[in-house]
Amino acid sequence: MIQVEVWSDIVCPWCYIGKRRLERALANFKGDEVSVEWRSFQLDPSTPTGDSRTVGESLAARKGMSMSQVKGMFAHVTGIAAEEGLAYDFDRARTANTLDAHRLLHFAKAHGRQGEVKERLMHAYFTEGADVGDHTVLASLAASAGLDEVAAKQALADGSYADEVQADIAQAREYGISGVPFFVFNQRLGVSGAQPLEVFQQALAQSSLTLLKAPAADAASGACTDDSCAV
Repeated sequence: MIQVEVWSDIVCPWCYIGKRRLERALANFKGDEVSVEWRSFQLDPSTPTGDSRTVGESLAARKGMSMSQVKGMFAHVTGIAAEEGLAYDFDRARTANTLDAHRLLHFAKAHGRQGEVKERLMHAYFTEGADVGDHTVLASLAASAGLDEVAAKQALADGSYADEVQADIAQAREYGISGVPFFVFNQRLGVSGAQPLEVFQQALAQSSLTLLKAPAADAASGACTDDSCAV
């Protein structure tokens, strides 16, 4: 059994691309059985709940970038996402604090639907413009991924799984992860960023290696680069 742990954030555009590339590698992998677990990471935990700005406005303010720079970056990543079959719509995407979405993912894990909920959240955010910080929206998305809507809403309301989210973030710090996506194979081999398909294929084939690589230097630059987003 190969265990793949993925640190990512729901609102990270490179995380969704990396997810697709990993899935493509898994689809053609002929080796051991593979389990994938989605770990929590927040690019901006200080984002206020109920922030109504577009993701472009928020990013420009947080990173000190002009809107023309932001739009150029969005156009670049949208084109790469399209190559992976993903339809990004940054005009619809809204800023959100993702803490509760990560709590929902741990709720989904406890009920055997984490992968389905992860996909539903990212599609809803990047394609549908859903508010992934809103409890009602989150519960509805959970229901569309096969979970009980009432139970999901109750878990969100009572603060469940907050400790699990913080444990994931603490583990990321121990590994030295400062940018996502970050993939760990069998707690030994690390892959930073939405790397090309061949890198994931090689990581699966070499999953018995004992070296955990540190994140690539460009992942700590403070913005989204060509394969990852950093705090």
